[in-house]
Amino acid sequence: MPVTQAEVPTLHGSRYLQQLCKHWAHKLEVAFTPEQGQVTLPEGARVHMRALPGALDLRIEAPDAPVLERMKDVVARHLDRFAFREAPLPFDWRDGA
Repeated sequence: MPVTQAEVPTLHGSRYLQQLCKHWAHKLEVAFTPEQGQVTLPEGARVHMRALPGALDLRIEAPDAPVLERMKDVVARHLDRFAFREAPLPFDWRDGA
C-alpha cells in the first residue's frame, strides 16, 4: 500500500485538523480529538493527522499510486482553504514514509 507523509509548518495545526475533520464528517468516516484525527477518504485511502507544536503531521495511505496522488491534492487543497490566512501551506510530501 503506497504511503506518503508531510509535516506542514503552522501554529494552528490543531485548529485545522479539527476543521477538516468536522468538514469531512458530513460525508466520510472520521474520528478525531484536538491532537489527532483519522479520515477514511474515497477510493480506499486514509489520512492520519497529528497536531504537533508548530506543525501538522499528515500521513496518507492509499491502495495504489494514482489514488495516493489524487488524495495528496485533495488534502492539500482542503487544508489551504481552511488556512487561507497562511495559504499556500508548504507540503513537502515524502512518499514511502
